[in-house]
Parts: sequence; structure tokens; C-alpha cells
Amino acid sequence: MDKRLTLWILAGMILGVAVGFAVHVSFAPDSTQFEYLTKTFKLLSDIFLNLIKLLVAPLILSTIVVGIAHMGDSSALGRIGFRAITWFIIASFISIGLGLLMVNLFQPGIGAPVDSIGNAAATIGEVKKLDFWEFILSIFPKNAFEAMATNNILQILVFALFAGIALSALGEKGAPLVRGAESLAEMMLQITHYVMRYAPVAVFGALAAVVSKSGLAILATYLELVTEFYLSLALLWVILLSLGGIFLGRRIWTLIRYIREPMLIAFSTASSEAALPKLFEQLDRFGVPRRISGFMLPLGYSFNLDGSMMYMSFATIFIAQAYGIDLSIGTQILILLTLMISSKGVAAVPRASLVVITGTLAMFDLPVEGVALILAIDQFLDMGRTATNVVGNAVATSVITKWEGMLEVEEPDYVEPPHAPAHTIADGKAGLDLAEDMVTDARKTKL
Repeated sequence: MDKRLTLWILAGMILGVAVGFAVHVSFAPDSTQFEYLTKTFKLLSDIFLNLIKLLVAPLILSTIVVGIAHMGDSSALGRIGFRAITWFIIASFISIGLGLLMVNLFQPGIGAPVDSIGNAAATIGEVKKLDFWEFILSIFPKNAFEAMATNNILQILVFALFAGIALSALGEKGAPLVRGAESLAEMMLQITHYVMRYAPVAVFGALAAVVSKSGLAILATYLELVTEFYLSLALLWVILLSLGGIFLGRRIWTLIRYIREPMLIAFSTASSEAALPKLFEQLDRFGVPRRISGFMLPLGYSFNLDGSMMYMSFATIFIAQAYGIDLSIGTQILILLTLMISSKGVAAVPRASLVVITGTLAMFDLPVEGVALILAIDQFLDMGRTATNVVGNAVATSVITKWEGMLEVEEPDYVEPPHAPAHTIADGKAGLDLAEDMVTDARKTKL
């Protein structure tokens, strides 16, 4: 299904560019036909954006509550959990901070031929600027339902944090609510899958609307954005693997060799879930005990989405740049902190980054319709950030295992055959020679 959806999205992109360009050259911008067609294209993408907004509050609330409640019940939570969360927080700051640095350095959104830059700036007005005290106060909700109704991500997270900890403390008494939150999370995940089936139509509408108004010049902006984003991801890979090398030494090269296959699966399918079984298998070979990887990888897929976090900071500032909105360093730092917190708990959800970006844009009074700009090429960006998530979690799991002194010797190429005396086997090849001798003796006995 994922591969077919990808093909449909690619088809929607190509058709959207072709139809948009045909409208651009065939109709005058002030004609009735042009206005009718562009409004229709925009409607197709706006429906998708509204459905994405629909997912924000229940999805984040349920996943955070369930995640915290289960963490509290886990016997592995403690020293390993503390070290894991510490690593995740450091990696998160590196990812989001590097994304902000690179997007400000490259400035891919500056000069983007977006038709409604002036209108959007006039409508939005001055970007809301909170001082430190106002920002802290705005985090804490006075009404949980109001926070969910307005999709205020930080306030939803605070409520979810209290709810998760309380349910964990209640134990069996809170179990029904935890199961209810799990069911809600599963339901929202299923709804997300339904919504994503509409993505090819939304991509078609978004590209057709943009190209019909701006012509093919917008494609140059997209090419610049994709190129600069992948350069930033490459730099992030170097940093993460270098940090892993500090702990793993020369075995970091073995880890890179082992995770190539799950990384390619993640890249081709743009799905972290698709790569998870193979990642478990390869980490087993690398020497990570399953009791560690079984705890670390699910935790990492909720709290250690390095590629997604870089993408969210990159995309949020790109949208502000495209609409000509100047963000101060202080506001960008607040956005960084918001993304740092709100990116947690929405793992394994297709296009979850769009949900978080939408909520963050709304919180800072930035044009939510700007998500339509990145929606058109989100598939290409998603492939890179998903592969990066796999790399980040593989490194984190291996480092924490080594930190705990539990990293085993990697599996040999030749496995010791059953019933063979261990003391007679010097290595894998000797094991194969012994097995062949055993087979020969058996044949002689039979004869």
C-alpha cells in the first residue's frame, strides 16, 4: 500500500505541475476561469489541511498519555531509561538547532514566488512575540478542552504529561483509562491512514494552485529546498555517527554496514515501521541484546526522531521566509523549544511532522496555509528524514548498550553447528569442517 501511495503521490505531483502550468499559460490572472480553477485547486489542498488539523489534539494527547503511562510501568525504566532520555534530549537539540542554523544560512524561502505573500503579511500582521514570562505562562492550560479546541500543542502536552503520570501512579485503577487512550491512539492512527489516502489529490491541488499562479519558477525553489535539506541531513549524519564513534570506537563502521538495509527500507517506503523488524535483526547481529533493543527502539521511535525534528525546524522557518515574515532569534528559539517538546509521542504516524508543523504555525500566528507549500514535495523530504530517524535510533540503542557494558560480540559469519563440541571449535570455519566430518562419518556408518 505504501509503495502504491508513493506512486500515486508522484503521479499527483507530475499532473499538478502539468495542469497548473497549462492554466498559467492559458488564462489571464484576472479572468473568471482562472479564479474558478485556482480556487478549486486550493480547495483540494485545504480539505487535506483541515483533516490534518483534526488529528492534532487527540493524536498528541493519546500518544503522550500512553507513552508516559507505559514508561512508568516498565521495569527497564531507571538507569537505562534515564540515560536514553538524556541522549534523546541532546540529539533533539542538535537536530533542531542544526535545522534552524542551516535554514537561516541557506534561506531557501527568501524570494519564493508565492502569490499571496503581501496578502498573508497584511492578514497576519505583526508576528506575535512573547517574552520569557509570557511564554512560560502560556504553556500551562487553564482549560484542557480549550487547549484541544484551539490545537495549542504545548498546553495539550502539559495536560497529557500530568494525565500520563497520574495514570501510572494509579496502577490498576488507571488501567481502563490507559487502555482507552491506547484505543484512541489506534483510532487516530487509523484515521491518519485514511487521511493519507487523500494525499495524492491534495498534492495535485497544492502544486496545481501554486504553479498556476507562479509558473514553473516555484519548481526552482523546491529544488533548492530539497537540495539544501539533504545537505543538512548529511551533516546531521556525520555528527550523530561521530558521537556514536566516541562510544563504539571502530565498531561504528560495523554498525553502519549492518544498518544499511533497514535504512534503505526506510528511505524507499518513507516508513520507520517498515524498517523496524529488519533493524531489530541487524542490531541482534551487532551484539545488542533483544531486551535492550526491545526497550530502546520503541522508546526511540517516540522520543528520538532526529530527521523529523530537523525537518520540522527547517520547514517552519522556510514557510515564514516564503511569506516574507521576519522572525527574531528569540521567536525562533521559542519555536525550537516548542518543536522539541511537541515532536515527542507522534512516532510511527505517516506525515506526523505535518501535524506538528501545523500546530506550531498556528501557535505562533504563522500562515498555516503555508503547509501546502511543503506538502507538494513532502514525499521526497519524508524519505530522507525517515532514513535519518533509523540511523539516529540505531546509534542511540548501540551507544546506550555499550554505556551499560552489555554490548556483546557481533555474530560471526559462521554459526556453531548443533551437537558440535564447543572446545574443538576455534572459529566458524572450524565449525563447518567439523560438521562436514560428522556427515562423512555418518555416511560411512550407514554403508
